[in-house]
Amino acid sequence: MKYLLQSYVNPETVERLSAQELEAVVGEYIAIQQSPGVIGGERLQPVETATTVRVRDGETLLTDGPFVDAKEHLGGFFLLEADDLDAALEVAERIPAARMGGAVEVRPVMER
Repeated sequence: MKYLLQSYVNPETVERLSAQELEAVVGEYIAIQQSPGVIGGERLQPVETATTVRVRDGETLLTDGPFVDAKEHLGGFFLLEADDLDAALEVAERIPAARMGGAVEVRPVMER
């Protein structure tokens, strides 16, 4: 089964890291991306670069920024092939955001 692991980060926490600490965290993300079962994953540009699209009554509405104003922002994701949820959770707990004041949402992908 495939799982989407969405990494939510608190930008303030990341900004407080020294260059050496940031390099170590990036190394952890790279190691996870190279782990067996990881199909793909990417880091996202900062939330300020987002554009939210809504269509209401046939009219397209564009808003700069994320859908909601939140302390944590979607910072990246991994797509993982795992035997079960427990295996996916083992990978998710290795994602630095989970221990750095953020969160990792693990969600099964709908198979077609």
